[in-house]
Amino acid sequence: MTQHSKGTALITGASSGIGAIYADRLARRGYDLILVARNQSRLNDLAKRLTDETGRAIEVVAADLGNKHDLGRLEQVLQTDASITLLVNNAGVGATAPLLDSDIDKMEEMIMLNVNALTRLTYAAVPRFVARGTGAIINIASIVGIAPELLNGVYGGSKAFVLAFTQSLQKELSEKNIRVQAVLPGATATDFWGTAGTPLEHVPSEIVMPAEEMVDAALAGFDLGEQVTIPALPNVADWELYEAARQKLMPNLSLRAPAARYLNAAG
Repeated sequence: MTQHSKGTALITGASSGIGAIYADRLARRGYDLILVARNQSRLNDLAKRLTDETGRAIEVVAADLGNKHDLGRLEQVLQTDASITLLVNNAGVGATAPLLDSDIDKMEEMIMLNVNALTRLTYAAVPRFVARGTGAIINIASIVGIAPELLNGVYGGSKAFVLAFTQSLQKELSEKNIRVQAVLPGATATDFWGTAGTPLEHVPSEIVMPAEEMVDAALAGFDLGEQVTIPALPNVADWELYEAARQKLMPNLSLRAPAARYLNAAG
């Protein structure tokens, strides 16, 4: 029997990997779907399978979010489709090469997708969510957002933006009944690695999580009300200590006078 719809989830980067698994899981939870990616045939295949298996209404939108026209089309969907209750900002690319070995044009493309597209889609969705008094956003960041030394620094910086942007939205929207979650996966078994420049088989297997388990953990974190979910982190208290230390810094980050150590050093 078809479940009562929870509204529509729009998922970017939905044709494979993490995005496709989110599509599967959310359809089974009772969401209708709008699946967005560049690969039309993959989207069609996924939509047919999920429609057959779940009975959900599924629309596909072939779009390159690095293309301003395509991005604008998707913004319009978010601004006008009243059925959308969840946005999953999953589309993104990565890089593993150090800065000196990187193509600056590719780095700019990464920023446009990981930062610009995610920001514009969020801004397109939020006003309608606020007007309705309900809605949710899931932003797929990465552990490199807090550990940028691990991979390419531009990639780490782009994911640090996703985390900071999410935390700002959480504060801004907390009293408007809008949920915003940041998911920080570690190494995940998808085609990300080959595209980023390091084949998956070259990544130590003990740090690579199956994509299905990563998404299931992320959704469990969402159900628990977590604002930040790190699927591999064994003890959530470690994140809580990290966040508490960050909060402790805040009252002293902007003061009238320099810290004494600088005055002493200046003589």
